[in-house]
Amino acid sequence: MAKGRVALLVCAAQAAWIGGAVTQGARAQGASDPIIALDEISVAGSSPEGAVVARGYQPVRSSLVNGTETPIIKIPQAVSVVTEQVLRDQQVRTLDQALYNVPGITQANTLGGTQDAVLRRGFGDNRDGSILRDGLRTAVPRSFLPTTERVEVLKGPASALYGILDPGGLVNIVTKKPRFEQAGVFETTGSSFSGGSASLDLTGPIAGTDLAYRFVAEHRNEEYWRNFGTQNQQVLAPSLTWRGDSTTVRLFYEFSHYKAPFDRGTIIYPGTHKPVPVPRDRRFDERYNITAGENHVAGIEVNQDLGETWKLDFNYAYSHNFYQDDQARVTAFNARTGQLTRRADATQDSNFDVHAARLDLTGKVEDPLGLTHELLFGASYDSSDVLRTDLIRGPTNTRFNIFAPVYGTLPASRAVSAADSDQTERIETAAVYAQDTVAITEQLSLVGGLRYQDFSQQAGKGRPFNLNTDVSGGRVVPRVGAVYLLTPETSVYAAYSETFRPNSSIASYIGALPPETGAAMEVGVKVQTGGITATAAFYDITKNNVLYTELVNGISVSKSAGRVGSRGFEIDIAGQIADDWSVIATYAYTDAVVLADPLLTGKRLTNVAPQTASLWLTHDFGIVWDGRLRAGAGARYVGYRPGDAANSFKLPDYAVMDAFIAYDTVVASLPTTLQLNIRNLLDTTYYTSSIGTNNLGVAVGEPFQVLASARISF
Repeated sequence: MAKGRVALLVCAAQAAWIGGAVTQGARAQGASDPIIALDEISVAGSSPEGAVVARGYQPVRSSLVNGTETPIIKIPQAVSVVTEQVLRDQQVRTLDQALYNVPGITQANTLGGTQDAVLRRGFGDNRDGSILRDGLRTAVPRSFLPTTERVEVLKGPASALYGILDPGGLVNIVTKKPRFEQAGVFETTGSSFSGGSASLDLTGPIAGTDLAYRFVAEHRNEEYWRNFGTQNQQVLAPSLTWRGDSTTVRLFYEFSHYKAPFDRGTIIYPGTHKPVPVPRDRRFDERYNITAGENHVAGIEVNQDLGETWKLDFNYAYSHNFYQDDQARVTAFNARTGQLTRRADATQDSNFDVHAARLDLTGKVEDPLGLTHELLFGASYDSSDVLRTDLIRGPTNTRFNIFAPVYGTLPASRAVSAADSDQTERIETAAVYAQDTVAITEQLSLVGGLRYQDFSQQAGKGRPFNLNTDVSGGRVVPRVGAVYLLTPETSVYAAYSETFRPNSSIASYIGALPPETGAAMEVGVKVQTGGITATAAFYDITKNNVLYTELVNGISVSKSAGRVGSRGFEIDIAGQIADDWSVIATYAYTDAVVLADPLLTGKRLTNVAPQTASLWLTHDFGIVWDGRLRAGAGARYVGYRPGDAANSFKLPDYAVMDAFIAYDTVVASLPTTLQLNIRNLLDTTYYTSSIGTNNLGVAVGEPFQVLASARISF
């Protein structure tokens, strides 16, 4: 704890110094930064005309909290945004890579690298509904695709606006929309792992109409960096926007097909907390450990201007994910001999369907006292349906030794387990909500919101079918906050909010457990100048009736951990700190522990690092020869993390460095960017997460990699 307090004090001092330096630097330079000039992103329709949401690395506005694009300095909650320029400079290709730039984020169980799994302030898991696309839930298991424009993270409870969620917050993927200016980009990338990708992004108006289109496509095929496997992905995403005098309608569709290794990683010794001494690229499974599937996402977005200050927004999306996999699952390890017990498992038909709809009415009114109210009234509906029909539980053997591996000793199986098949979970929710942001004075704003959430949930498995969970009910979720502007560029805020999440488990019988409930308090300070956005936040979260899983005699069993808590400090700085210098700097201290449970009291939460930090610095060298040269480098640190609920082993801490250099020039009259990215510059061996139930599945981070790309605009 002493070490944590020292780190907090150091970061607070750094934040104060940077905030002052940035304010002076931004005032001196104005908007002359070429990165800002070239990469300023504006929005219309849901905000004041031409409102800027991002400048280079600097986030400026977000619509996650008020329903309209609101200056981040006026939002009474911590919001982080990874802008389009950051995604481009860092050659981000996964959600994990994007979230390196956000404080307080660590990875949870990714199901062998097949699912996004994000812990926010200590809470979260795969398939937890916390990753949205344009504010709606989807069935897509890996949400970051070439259609991504930027990534927003709302910290702390968000149930008052977004329904069933963990109290750590949510991640929102903002996708690329059609534009009424003609533009096109073709990009090709090669990887030192062998293979690469090619993508196309076209947008513009359709002549003679009020329509604009966008078409995004990608093909990727790369060798997996471990000793066998291939990563393959294809994406096709057309969309169309119609713009009338007061109405805008967007139709969109996205198809993606993927094939990737199902890789559970390596093993860590419980006694020494050290990984087994084998090469990091050695796999303990078989070549048939593969997940293959496809996604379909289709929807409509309608924005209606109702005159004066009122508008109506309707969003609906249907998404479908199908996948099948095979795996040689490690079920036991003999530490003395190195022998593994492995079982041939598979999921041969998994279908996940999600319908998500949201209707928001926003506007401004002035009351008889002369106070201005920004009002949000809304209703939402979500339904999700998971069905996994044939679950394979094949034979086991002990013919694989991690120190002298011989592959092919465990054939794939098609032995259907009746008891495990027909895994089903259905969740249906409907809600109404309202929020009022009232300007008491020019400096002080208050926010209050309520949501009534109705839900029904069923889950079970087996042939004959065993209904494990059948619950329904409703709950009111409140949210209050206050923002005070100390100066036009500095604010302080405080907030209280709650969450709830029904408990269910396909894997084992749990009965009608009460839902998880969470409550959080947060205070912070924000600085937003012409060049920088910075937030420092303190928070305290408690969560009751927490569901977790353990392996008991080889069977996954769901239990409730009573009450857990997470409290900590975060700092987030992004933007331009001096002429031609841009920065992202983050730090988080997270104290996430079990507060009340017969067996786990005092234990730290699985995969949650007490300390994380990152720094990314980019310099624009200006004109060099006949083009513009920029380069950047950074490092990220993740502290040790418990690997299971009992804290019987831990993952070691690590620091990884990355770098890039980009040259903007003209080739054959076409603007072209040539870029080189180096990941894991020092070739560090590190471990990103565990499966959470034992020490037999620990994900291994990628080694040194070089990405060379050419981006041609036309």
